[in-house]
Amino acid sequence: MMAKEPNKMIRQSNEILQNIYDRRSVRKFKEVAVDRKLIEQLLDAGRMAPSALNKQPWKFYVVTDKELIRTMSKQIAKVSVKQIAKIGIKEIVKSIWHYIHTPHDLNFFNQSDFIFHGAPAVIFVTALKDNEWAALDVGMCCQNMMLAAKSLGLDSCPVGLAKFIEETKAVSKLGLSKKETVHIAILIGYGDEVPEIKERKKDNVVYIS
Repeated sequence: MMAKEPNKMIRQSNEILQNIYDRRSVRKFKEVAVDRKLIEQLLDAGRMAPSALNKQPWKFYVVTDKELIRTMSKQIAKVSVKQIAKIGIKEIVKSIWHYIHTPHDLNFFNQSDFIFHGAPAVIFVTALKDNEWAALDVGMCCQNMMLAAKSLGLDSCPVGLAKFIEETKAVSKLGLSKKETVHIAILIGYGDEVPEIKERKKDNVVYIS
């Protein structure tokens, strides 16, 4: 029997490291609601993220109504397709190919909900428009939430296209102020797939001695 690689042995003895390696972006969810208490735990984990000058710029809008999620998804899909079309055909192909991770993703544009993938909970994360560092802060906040979700038996997926909610009629349901903007949405639910881990680049480190 071959000995396990040292790094893998360390991961398996460390719950945090193992959780980082086990997290996947899931795009197929079971039709099971997520308890609000669990969602609150995810939000608390997000709030523990570091932020520039400790401004904690994030604000959360949690949507759990199935019909509203479907409506938002359809409207965002229409807007996002128009936005992608402006990029050009080469970039469109590259974007779609990058999106495809599993066989069922080949039906990308044929899915009834290819934005939110039937997730039972969608967390829109916003910040004030004039905060220069908000994107970095929100990113760290969302990573905390996704790792927390995995540790609680939930799955997640970050959706950048969710920012186009601002260009839809459905945005009124969020009640955003004119001073804030949507950075991203996090899908939360019980996954109905286990995506394979993709190879990670190893040639992107420079040590300065």
